[in-house]
Amino acid sequence: MAPVETTYPEETLRQRLAGARWILAVAAAGLAATVWADMLAPLPAAAIGLAILAAAALPASRRPLVVIASARRGEPSPVRLGVEERLTALVRALPEAALLLDPRGTVLVANARAIGIAASVRVGDPVSFAVRVPEVLEAIRAATRDGVPHRIEFAERVPIDRWLRADIVPIRSGDGREGKATEALLVSFVDLTQQRRVEQMRVDFIANASHELRTPLASLSGFIETLQGPARNDAHARERFLKIMGEQARRMSRLIEDLLSLSRIELNAHVMPEAAVDLVAVVGHVRDTLSPLGHERGVEIGFANSVGPVTVRGDRDELIRLFENLVENAMKYGGSGGRVEISIGRAENDVVVGVRDFGPGIAPEHVPRLTERFYRVDTAHSREQGGTGLGLAIVKHIVARHRGRLGIESTPGEGATFSVRLSGQFHQDEKSDVGTAA
Repeated sequence: MAPVETTYPEETLRQRLAGARWILAVAAAGLAATVWADMLAPLPAAAIGLAILAAAALPASRRPLVVIASARRGEPSPVRLGVEERLTALVRALPEAALLLDPRGTVLVANARAIGIAASVRVGDPVSFAVRVPEVLEAIRAATRDGVPHRIEFAERVPIDRWLRADIVPIRSGDGREGKATEALLVSFVDLTQQRRVEQMRVDFIANASHELRTPLASLSGFIETLQGPARNDAHARERFLKIMGEQARRMSRLIEDLLSLSRIELNAHVMPEAAVDLVAVVGHVRDTLSPLGHERGVEIGFANSVGPVTVRGDRDELIRLFENLVENAMKYGGSGGRVEISIGRAENDVVVGVRDFGPGIAPEHVPRLTERFYRVDTAHSREQGGTGLGLAIVKHIVARHRGRLGIESTPGEGATFSVRLSGQFHQDEKSDVGTAA
Protein backbone atom coordinates (compact mmCIF):
# COMPACT_ATOMS: atom_id res chain seq x y z
CA MET A 1 0.00 0.00 0.00
CA ALA A 2 1.47 3.31 -1.03
CA PRO A 3 2.09 5.76 1.81
CA VAL A 4 -0.42 8.50 2.16
CA GLU A 5 1.12 11.91 1.88
CA THR A 6 -0.49 14.65 3.93
CA THR A 7 0.05 18.34 3.36
CA TYR A 8 -0.83 21.30 5.64
CA PRO A 9 -1.32 24.91 4.86
CA GLU A 10 1.65 27.15 5.71
CA GLU A 11 -0.27 28.90 8.56
CA THR A 12 -1.07 25.55 10.23
CA LEU A 13 2.61 24.53 10.10
CA ARG A 14 3.64 27.79 11.79
CA GLN A 15 1.09 27.22 14.58
CA ARG A 16 2.24 23.65 15.19
CA LEU A 17 5.92 24.68 15.28
CA ALA A 18 5.09 27.42 17.78
CA GLY A 19 3.23 24.88 19.93
CA ALA A 20 6.21 22.50 19.84
CA ARG A 21 8.57 25.28 20.91
CA TRP A 22 6.22 26.17 23.81
CA ILE A 23 6.12 22.52 24.97
CA LEU A 24 9.94 22.32 24.85
CA ALA A 25 10.21 25.57 26.84
CA VAL A 26 7.87 24.27 29.54
CA ALA A 27 9.78 21.00 29.73
CA ALA A 28 13.10 22.86 30.05
CA ALA A 29 11.66 25.11 32.77
CA GLY A 30 10.41 22.10 34.74
CA LEU A 31 13.80 20.39 34.46
CA ALA A 32 15.56 23.55 35.62
CA ALA A 33 13.19 23.91 38.57
CA THR A 34 13.88 20.33 39.63
CA VAL A 35 17.66 20.78 39.37
CA TRP A 36 17.59 24.07 41.36
CA ALA A 37 15.35 22.51 44.01
CA ASP A 38 17.85 19.65 44.47
CA MET A 39 20.73 22.13 44.69
CA LEU A 40 19.03 24.45 47.20
CA ALA A 41 17.61 21.70 49.43
CA PRO A 42 20.77 21.24 51.55
CA LEU A 43 21.12 24.97 52.20
CA PRO A 44 20.08 26.15 55.68
CA ALA A 45 17.01 28.33 55.92
CA ALA A 46 19.14 31.09 57.39
CA ALA A 47 21.33 31.20 54.26
CA ILE A 48 18.29 31.60 52.05
CA GLY A 49 17.01 34.35 54.37
CA LEU A 50 20.33 36.21 54.13
CA ALA A 51 20.21 35.92 50.36
CA ILE A 52 16.78 37.52 50.37
CA LEU A 53 17.99 40.34 52.63
CA ALA A 54 21.00 40.95 50.38
CA ALA A 55 18.82 41.04 47.31
CA ALA A 56 16.53 43.56 48.96
CA ALA A 57 19.44 45.95 49.29
CA LEU A 58 20.00 46.12 45.52
CA PRO A 59 18.65 49.05 43.51
CA ALA A 60 15.13 48.55 42.27
CA SER A 61 16.29 48.14 38.66
CA ARG A 62 18.62 45.26 39.62
CA ARG A 63 16.38 43.41 42.06
CA PRO A 64 15.47 39.93 40.82
CA LEU A 65 12.08 38.40 41.08
CA VAL A 66 11.67 35.28 43.19
CA VAL A 67 9.78 32.63 41.27
CA ILE A 68 7.89 30.04 43.30
CA ALA A 69 7.45 27.04 41.03
CA SER A 70 6.41 23.44 41.56
CA ALA A 71 7.39 20.51 39.41
CA ARG A 72 4.77 18.26 40.97
CA ARG A 73 1.64 17.38 39.10
CA GLY A 74 -1.66 18.81 40.19
CA GLU A 75 -0.16 21.83 42.02
CA PRO A 76 -0.96 25.46 41.13
CA SER A 77 0.94 27.19 38.38
CA PRO A 78 4.12 29.14 39.27
CA VAL A 79 3.60 32.40 41.20
CA ARG A 80 6.00 35.32 40.79
CA LEU A 81 6.57 37.40 43.94
CA GLY A 82 8.83 40.41 44.36
CA VAL A 83 11.63 40.42 46.90
CA GLU A 84 9.81 43.12 48.87
CA GLU A 85 6.89 40.76 49.53
CA ARG A 86 9.21 37.93 50.48
CA LEU A 87 11.20 40.19 52.80
CA THR A 88 8.02 41.42 54.49
CA ALA A 89 6.86 37.84 55.02
CA LEU A 90 10.29 36.90 56.41
CA VAL A 91 10.30 39.70 59.00
CA ARG A 92 6.73 38.90 60.04
CA ALA A 93 7.62 35.23 60.52
CA LEU A 94 10.57 35.86 62.85
CA PRO A 95 10.04 34.31 66.31
CA GLU A 96 11.10 37.52 68.09
CA ALA A 97 9.71 41.04 67.89
CA ALA A 98 11.31 42.66 64.84
CA LEU A 99 11.30 45.91 62.88
CA LEU A 100 12.76 46.64 59.45
CA LEU A 101 13.93 50.24 59.10
CA ASP A 102 15.26 52.33 56.28
CA PRO A 103 18.51 54.31 56.80
CA ARG A 104 16.54 57.30 58.09
CA GLY A 105 14.94 55.20 60.84
CA THR A 106 11.48 54.92 59.28
CA VAL A 107 9.60 51.70 60.01
CA LEU A 108 9.17 49.66 56.81
CA VAL A 109 7.92 46.38 58.32
CA ALA A 110 6.80 45.44 61.86
CA ASN A 111 5.73 41.96 62.88
CA ALA A 112 2.91 41.20 65.31
CA ARG A 113 5.28 40.46 68.20
CA ALA A 114 6.72 43.98 67.97
CA ILE A 115 3.36 45.36 69.09
CA GLY A 116 3.90 43.65 72.44
CA ILE A 117 7.17 45.57 72.85
CA ALA A 118 6.10 48.91 71.39
CA ALA A 119 2.33 49.26 71.19
CA SER A 120 2.49 52.50 69.17
CA VAL A 121 4.60 51.10 66.33
CA ARG A 122 3.22 51.93 62.88
CA VAL A 123 4.63 51.40 59.41
CA GLY A 124 5.74 54.72 57.94
CA ASP A 125 6.46 56.39 61.30
CA PRO A 126 9.94 57.11 62.66
CA VAL A 127 11.14 54.39 65.02
CA SER A 128 11.53 57.02 67.74
CA PHE A 129 7.72 57.20 67.95
CA ALA A 130 7.59 53.57 69.15
CA VAL A 131 10.95 53.10 70.90
CA ARG A 132 11.73 55.85 73.39
CA VAL A 133 14.98 54.45 74.77
CA PRO A 134 17.90 56.83 74.01
CA GLU A 135 20.48 54.02 74.04
CA VAL A 136 18.58 52.03 71.41
CA LEU A 137 18.03 55.04 69.15
CA GLU A 138 21.73 55.95 69.37
CA ALA A 139 22.68 52.34 68.52
CA ILE A 140 20.41 52.50 65.44
CA ARG A 141 22.12 55.70 64.29
CA ALA A 142 25.57 54.20 64.93
CA ALA A 143 24.73 51.02 63.00
CA THR A 144 23.57 53.15 60.06
CA ARG A 145 26.85 55.09 60.07
CA ASP A 146 29.42 52.33 60.59
CA GLY A 147 27.51 49.31 59.26
CA VAL A 148 28.42 47.26 62.35
CA PRO A 149 25.82 45.25 64.33
CA HIS A 150 25.03 46.60 67.81
CA ARG A 151 23.49 44.96 70.89
CA ILE A 152 21.85 46.95 73.70
CA GLU A 153 20.28 45.73 76.95
CA PHE A 154 17.85 48.09 78.63
CA ALA A 155 15.07 48.18 81.23
CA GLU A 156 11.59 49.66 81.18
CA ARG A 157 9.83 50.74 84.37
CA VAL A 158 6.44 51.77 82.98
CA PRO A 159 3.85 50.29 83.12
CA ILE A 160 5.78 47.41 84.73
CA ASP A 161 9.42 46.45 85.22
CA ARG A 162 10.74 44.71 82.11
CA TRP A 163 14.22 43.91 80.75
CA LEU A 164 14.88 43.71 77.00
CA ARG A 165 17.74 43.27 74.55
CA ALA A 166 17.81 44.98 71.16
CA ASP A 167 19.92 43.58 68.29
CA ILE A 168 20.49 46.05 65.44
CA VAL A 169 21.84 44.48 62.25
CA PRO A 170 22.64 46.71 59.22
CA ILE A 171 21.88 45.37 55.75
CA ARG A 172 24.26 46.44 52.98
CA SER A 173 24.12 46.06 49.22
CA GLY A 174 26.49 43.80 47.34
CA ASP A 175 28.84 41.63 49.42
CA GLY A 176 28.56 43.86 52.51
CA ARG A 177 32.14 45.14 52.35
CA GLU A 178 33.15 48.43 53.93
CA GLY A 179 32.32 51.45 51.87
CA LYS A 180 28.92 50.13 50.86
CA ALA A 181 26.01 52.19 52.10
CA THR A 182 23.57 50.72 54.62
CA GLU A 183 20.30 50.09 52.80
CA ALA A 184 18.19 48.89 55.74
CA LEU A 185 18.33 47.91 59.41
CA LEU A 186 16.82 44.85 61.06
CA VAL A 187 16.02 45.55 64.73
CA SER A 188 14.94 42.58 66.86
CA PHE A 189 13.95 42.56 70.54
CA VAL A 190 14.45 39.71 73.00
CA ASP A 191 12.51 39.75 76.30
CA LEU A 192 14.92 39.04 79.17
CA THR A 193 12.36 39.64 81.92
CA GLN A 194 11.87 35.98 82.81
CA GLN A 195 15.61 35.37 83.02
CA ARG A 196 16.25 38.44 85.18
CA ARG A 197 13.36 37.65 87.49
CA VAL A 198 14.63 34.12 88.03
CA GLU A 199 18.06 35.48 88.93
CA GLN A 200 16.57 38.08 91.27
CA MET A 201 14.25 35.51 92.82
CA ARG A 202 17.20 33.28 93.68
CA VAL A 203 19.15 36.14 95.22
CA ASP A 204 16.18 37.42 97.24
CA PHE A 205 15.20 33.96 98.44
CA ILE A 206 18.69 33.21 99.73
CA ALA A 207 19.00 36.61 101.43
CA ASN A 208 15.55 36.51 103.03
CA ALA A 209 15.68 32.88 104.05
CA SER A 210 19.12 33.19 105.63
CA HIS A 211 17.98 36.26 107.57
CA GLU A 212 14.56 35.13 108.77
CA LEU A 213 15.39 31.47 109.41
CA ARG A 214 18.34 32.28 111.63
CA THR A 215 16.24 32.94 114.76
CA PRO A 216 14.01 29.81 114.70
CA LEU A 217 16.97 27.61 113.79
CA ALA A 218 18.96 29.00 116.73
CA SER A 219 15.99 28.31 119.02
CA LEU A 220 15.66 24.74 117.80
CA SER A 221 19.36 24.11 118.23
CA GLY A 222 19.27 25.48 121.78
CA PHE A 223 16.27 23.36 122.79
CA ILE A 224 17.80 20.24 121.30
CA GLU A 225 21.02 20.77 123.25
CA THR A 226 19.01 21.35 126.44
CA LEU A 227 16.97 18.17 125.94
CA GLN A 228 20.14 16.21 125.30
CA GLY A 229 21.81 17.67 128.38
CA PRO A 230 20.32 19.15 131.56
CA ALA A 231 16.66 18.39 130.70
CA ARG A 232 17.30 14.86 129.56
CA ASN A 233 15.23 13.33 132.35
CA ASP A 234 12.90 16.30 132.97
CA ALA A 235 9.52 15.28 131.56
CA HIS A 236 7.88 18.66 132.25
CA ALA A 237 10.69 20.63 130.51
CA ARG A 238 10.64 18.16 127.62
CA GLU A 239 6.95 18.72 126.99
CA ARG A 240 7.33 22.50 127.18
CA PHE A 241 10.36 22.57 124.87
CA LEU A 242 8.79 20.23 122.34
CA LYS A 243 5.75 22.52 122.12
CA ILE A 244 7.96 25.55 121.44
CA MET A 245 10.01 23.58 118.91
CA GLY A 246 6.83 22.62 117.08
CA GLU A 247 5.76 26.27 116.90
CA GLN A 248 9.17 27.30 115.55
CA ALA A 249 9.08 24.53 112.95
CA ARG A 250 5.60 25.64 111.80
CA ARG A 251 6.83 29.22 111.62
CA MET A 252 9.72 28.19 109.37
CA SER A 253 7.30 26.22 107.19
CA ARG A 254 5.00 29.25 106.81
CA LEU A 255 7.97 31.48 106.08
CA ILE A 256 9.30 29.24 103.32
CA GLU A 257 5.81 28.88 101.84
CA ASP A 258 5.33 32.66 101.80
CA LEU A 259 8.77 33.23 100.27
CA LEU A 260 8.06 30.74 97.49
CA SER A 261 4.62 32.27 96.85
CA LEU A 262 6.09 35.75 96.66
CA SER A 263 8.81 34.56 94.28
CA ARG A 264 6.28 32.92 91.96
CA ILE A 265 4.12 36.04 91.87
CA GLU A 266 7.13 38.27 91.14
CA LEU A 267 8.27 35.90 88.40
CA ASN A 268 5.01 36.43 86.48
CA ALA A 269 4.45 40.07 87.44
CA HIS A 270 4.88 41.24 83.83
CA VAL A 271 2.16 38.88 82.54
CA MET A 272 -1.37 39.98 83.33
CA PRO A 273 -3.84 37.11 83.93
CA GLU A 274 -6.61 36.87 81.34
CA ALA A 275 -9.08 34.39 82.87
CA ALA A 276 -12.56 35.66 83.80
CA VAL A 277 -13.08 35.32 87.57
CA ASP A 278 -16.30 35.80 89.54
CA LEU A 279 -15.10 38.22 92.21
CA VAL A 280 -18.17 37.85 94.43
CA ALA A 281 -17.67 34.09 94.52
CA VAL A 282 -13.98 34.55 95.41
CA VAL A 283 -14.75 36.90 98.31
CA GLY A 284 -17.57 34.64 99.51
CA HIS A 285 -15.22 31.66 99.45
CA VAL A 286 -12.67 33.56 101.55
CA ARG A 287 -15.34 34.55 104.08
CA ASP A 288 -16.63 30.96 104.40
CA THR A 289 -13.10 29.57 104.74
CA LEU A 290 -12.01 31.97 107.48
CA SER A 291 -15.28 32.10 109.44
CA PRO A 292 -14.28 29.13 111.70
CA LEU A 293 -11.00 30.88 112.54
CA GLY A 294 -12.96 34.07 113.25
CA HIS A 295 -15.24 32.21 115.68
CA GLU A 296 -12.21 30.82 117.50
CA ARG A 297 -10.84 34.34 117.93
CA GLY A 298 -14.18 35.89 118.75
CA VAL A 299 -14.27 37.93 115.52
CA GLU A 300 -17.40 38.22 113.37
CA ILE A 301 -16.81 38.48 109.59
CA GLY A 302 -19.44 40.55 107.76
CA PHE A 303 -19.92 40.68 103.99
CA ALA A 304 -21.78 43.40 102.04
CA ASN A 305 -22.10 43.49 98.24
CA SER A 306 -23.73 46.62 96.80
CA VAL A 307 -23.01 46.08 93.09
CA GLY A 308 -24.32 42.59 92.29
CA PRO A 309 -22.36 40.07 90.21
CA VAL A 310 -19.03 41.33 88.89
CA THR A 311 -16.31 39.66 86.83
CA VAL A 312 -12.62 40.58 86.74
CA ARG A 313 -9.69 39.41 84.66
CA GLY A 314 -7.34 37.57 86.95
CA ASP A 315 -5.92 34.44 88.55
CA ARG A 316 -8.50 32.92 90.91
CA ASP A 317 -5.97 31.29 93.25
CA GLU A 318 -3.97 34.51 93.56
CA LEU A 319 -7.10 36.56 94.25
CA ILE A 320 -8.14 34.10 96.96
CA ARG A 321 -4.67 34.41 98.49
CA LEU A 322 -4.91 38.21 98.30
CA PHE A 323 -8.20 38.49 100.21
CA GLU A 324 -7.26 35.72 102.65
CA ASN A 325 -4.16 37.68 103.61
CA LEU A 326 -6.15 40.88 104.10
CA VAL A 327 -8.87 39.22 106.21
CA GLU A 328 -6.36 37.24 108.28
CA ASN A 329 -4.36 40.43 108.80
CA ALA A 330 -7.49 42.23 110.00
CA MET A 331 -8.32 39.42 112.43
CA LYS A 332 -4.75 39.27 113.81
CA TYR A 333 -4.16 42.96 114.36
CA GLY A 334 -7.68 44.39 114.53
CA GLY A 335 -9.49 41.48 116.09
CA SER A 336 -9.82 43.33 119.41
CA GLY A 337 -12.72 45.20 117.81
CA GLY A 338 -14.63 41.92 117.52
CA ARG A 339 -15.67 42.54 113.92
CA VAL A 340 -14.22 42.54 110.40
CA GLU A 341 -16.27 43.86 107.48
CA ILE A 342 -15.76 42.91 103.82
CA SER A 343 -17.47 45.14 101.25
CA ILE A 344 -17.74 45.18 97.47
CA GLY A 345 -18.52 48.52 95.85
CA ARG A 346 -18.09 50.43 92.62
CA ALA A 347 -15.92 53.40 91.66
CA GLU A 348 -16.61 54.50 88.06
CA ASN A 349 -15.85 51.41 85.94
CA ASP A 350 -13.81 49.68 88.65
CA VAL A 351 -14.80 47.38 91.46
CA VAL A 352 -13.47 48.08 94.96
CA VAL A 353 -13.17 45.41 97.65
CA GLY A 354 -12.61 46.77 101.15
CA VAL A 355 -11.55 44.94 104.32
CA ARG A 356 -12.10 46.93 107.50
CA ASP A 357 -11.26 46.13 111.10
CA PHE A 358 -12.17 48.00 114.27
CA GLY A 359 -8.94 47.51 116.19
CA PRO A 360 -6.36 50.00 117.49
CA GLY A 361 -5.47 51.27 114.01
CA ILE A 362 -2.06 52.09 112.55
CA ALA A 363 0.05 55.16 113.23
CA PRO A 364 0.53 57.36 110.12
CA GLU A 365 4.33 56.91 110.05
CA HIS A 366 3.95 53.15 109.57
CA VAL A 367 1.39 53.18 106.74
CA PRO A 368 3.82 53.83 103.81
CA ARG A 369 6.02 50.91 104.83
CA LEU A 370 3.40 48.27 105.57
CA THR A 371 3.90 46.44 102.25
CA GLU A 372 7.67 46.11 102.64
CA ARG A 373 9.02 42.64 103.19
CA PHE A 374 9.35 41.69 106.87
CA TYR A 375 8.24 45.13 108.04
CA ARG A 376 6.26 44.87 111.27
CA VAL A 377 4.69 47.60 113.36
CA ASP A 378 5.03 45.40 116.45
CA THR A 379 7.53 42.59 115.87
CA ALA A 380 6.78 40.67 119.08
CA HIS A 381 3.00 40.81 118.59
CA SER A 382 3.36 39.80 114.93
CA ARG A 383 5.36 36.69 115.82
CA GLU A 384 2.93 35.79 118.59
CA GLN A 385 0.14 35.88 116.02
CA GLY A 386 2.12 33.63 113.65
CA GLY A 387 2.88 36.34 111.10
CA THR A 388 5.85 36.06 108.73
CA GLY A 389 6.02 39.73 107.72
CA LEU A 390 5.29 38.83 104.08
CA GLY A 391 1.48 38.91 103.96
CA LEU A 392 1.05 42.50 102.77
CA ALA A 393 4.06 42.22 100.44
CA ILE A 394 2.28 39.32 98.73
CA VAL A 395 -0.92 41.40 98.56
CA LYS A 396 0.95 44.30 96.94
CA HIS A 397 2.50 42.10 94.23
CA ILE A 398 -0.76 40.30 93.43
CA VAL A 399 -2.56 43.65 93.06
CA ALA A 400 0.27 44.93 90.82
CA ARG A 401 0.09 41.83 88.61
CA HIS A 402 -3.65 42.38 88.16
CA ARG A 403 -3.00 46.05 87.28
CA GLY A 404 -4.99 47.19 90.29
CA ARG A 405 -4.45 49.64 93.14
CA LEU A 406 -4.06 49.01 96.86
CA GLY A 407 -5.27 51.62 99.32
CA ILE A 408 -4.61 51.81 103.08
CA GLU A 409 -6.52 54.13 105.40
CA SER A 410 -6.20 54.12 109.16
CA THR A 411 -6.95 56.35 112.10
CA PRO A 412 -5.40 55.37 115.45
CA GLY A 413 -8.12 54.09 117.73
CA GLU A 414 -10.65 53.61 114.92
CA GLY A 415 -9.27 50.64 113.01
CA ALA A 416 -7.93 50.34 109.47
CA THR A 417 -9.35 49.78 105.97
CA PHE A 418 -7.46 48.02 103.16
CA SER A 419 -9.05 48.44 99.73
CA VAL A 420 -8.28 46.76 96.40
CA ARG A 421 -9.44 48.43 93.20
CA LEU A 422 -9.64 46.33 90.01
CA SER A 423 -11.09 46.78 86.56
CA GLY A 424 -14.37 44.85 86.52
CA GLN A 425 -17.35 43.95 84.37
CA PHE A 426 -20.67 44.41 86.13
CA HIS A 427 -23.82 42.37 85.50
CA GLN A 428 -26.68 44.38 86.91
CA ASP A 429 -29.31 42.35 85.12
CA GLU A 430 -28.58 39.28 87.22
CA LYS A 431 -29.62 38.62 90.79
CA SER A 432 -26.95 38.60 93.47
CA ASP A 433 -26.58 37.86 97.15
CA VAL A 434 -26.47 41.48 98.16
CA GLY A 435 -26.41 42.15 101.87
CA THR A 436 -24.47 41.37 105.01
CA ALA A 437 -23.77 37.94 106.36
CA ALA A 438 -21.87 36.68 109.36
